[in-house]
Amino acid sequence: MTVHVVQYGETLWQISNNYSVPISAIVEVNGLLSSSAVIPGLALYIPDPAIIQNRPYRVKAGDTLWQLANRFNTTVNAITAVNPEINPNQLYLNQVLQIPTLLKPQIETLGFLIPYSTQSALSALRSLAGSLTYVAIVAYSFTTQGYAYVLLNDTEVISESSRLGVTPLLMIRNYTSIGFDAELAGTVFANPIYRKNLIDSLMRFVNEKGYGGVSIDIEFIPPAQRREFTTFLSELKAALGPLILHVNVHAKTEDLPTNRIVGAYDYQAIGAIADKIAVMTMDYGYPGGPPNPVSPLWWMYQVVRYAISLITPRKLQVAFPLYGYDWRVRDNSSTALSVNGAQNQAIAANTVINFDQAAASPWYQYLSGQEEHIVWFEDIRSYQEKYYLVELYQLSGVTYWQISLPAPQNWAYLNDRFIVL
Repeated sequence: MTVHVVQYGETLWQISNNYSVPISAIVEVNGLLSSSAVIPGLALYIPDPAIIQNRPYRVKAGDTLWQLANRFNTTVNAITAVNPEINPNQLYLNQVLQIPTLLKPQIETLGFLIPYSTQSALSALRSLAGSLTYVAIVAYSFTTQGYAYVLLNDTEVISESSRLGVTPLLMIRNYTSIGFDAELAGTVFANPIYRKNLIDSLMRFVNEKGYGGVSIDIEFIPPAQRREFTTFLSELKAALGPLILHVNVHAKTEDLPTNRIVGAYDYQAIGAIADKIAVMTMDYGYPGGPPNPVSPLWWMYQVVRYAISLITPRKLQVAFPLYGYDWRVRDNSSTALSVNGAQNQAIAANTVINFDQAAASPWYQYLSGQEEHIVWFEDIRSYQEKYYLVELYQLSGVTYWQISLPAPQNWAYLNDRFIVL
C-alpha cells in the first residue's frame, strides 16, 4: 500500500504515470469528484500489488526471533533487515518489532447504521458487508419506566444484514428530543423495576426480530448510578446468554467516578461482563468547542493504554470517526461532514491541507465570504496510524460512526491490510 501526498504543482496525470496506476483507479479509491483537481497536502491512497507488509509486534515473555519468524511465516533475516537496531539474541518485554509478512492480521469491525431511509441504509450495508463483523442498528430509545421502543424502521435492515453474514445488534440509546438524556438514564437505572422493564422489553425485540445481541450507547449517566448501571449490564448479559452484549463507553485516561461524562463507566467491571467494549475515541474536538482534531492519535494512545490496564485487549474496540467538523472561527459554531466530503470541500476551496504529526490528523483553513473556517477530519494517513495502534495492542477491532458517511480510503485500507472476521 502506498500513500502519496500531493506536492505543489503536481497533477493526477503525473501521479498516475509515476505509479503506473490509472487515473480512474486513483479517483475511485479516493472518492475524488473529478479526474483533474488536486491540491497540495492531499493524501492519496495509491492502489498497488504490494502484499508484504511490516506488522507491529510487541515482544512477550519467552519470544525469540526464530519463534516469531515461524509464527508470521517469514525469516529471521527478514526481521533483522527491517529492525537493524535490535540485538537478535536479547529481545526485551514490550519491545516493538516490525515483522515483514504475507500474513494479514484478523480484526472484528462494527459499523453503526441509522436507518433514516430504509433504501439508503440497505445500500450502505450492501456496499460494506464484506468489511463488517457487526452492524449496530441505531433505532431504539426507552421511556422513563424503562420500556424500549422503536424510533426507526429496522425490519429490512436486520434481515438483510443476516443474509449478508453481518451480525445485527439492537442499539439502545437514552436519546430523546433533547439529545442524550441524563435524567432519563438516571431515573431508569436507579429503579430495579425499571431496569427489569428495560431488559425484558429489549429481549422481546431481540427475540422477535432476530437480533444477534444488543449494543448499549447510554451516555451522561449520572455518576450516582455507576453501580446500578453495572448491575443492569450484568442482568442484561444473563438474559442474553450466548448473544452479544456490546457496550460503548466514553473515553478516559483515568477513573473519575464523579465526572458527569465518564463517572458512571467502571471499565474493569464492564470489561468483566460485556462481550465487547467500544471506547468512544471520538469528539476530542467537539461541536461548539474550539477547532481541534476529532480523534487525535496521541490521545487515543493514552486512552487505550489506560483501558487495557482494566479490560482484556481482545474484548476492546476503539472508535474511528468517518466524519470531521467544519468550525466557523468567529464563534466556534460547527457543522459535521463526512471525511470524504471534507476532503472534497478542501479541493473545491483550492486550499492547502496541513497534517498535524502528533495528532495524525489533517486540517485546513478556508474563507466562506469573509468568514474564516477551520476543518479537522481524517484521511488515509490518520486511518493508517489508528489501525497500527489497534494491531500494536492486539485489540479486538474497530467501530465506525457511521457507515452511511462516505470514507472510501478507510475501507480500501481495511480490505487491503486485514482479514475481517
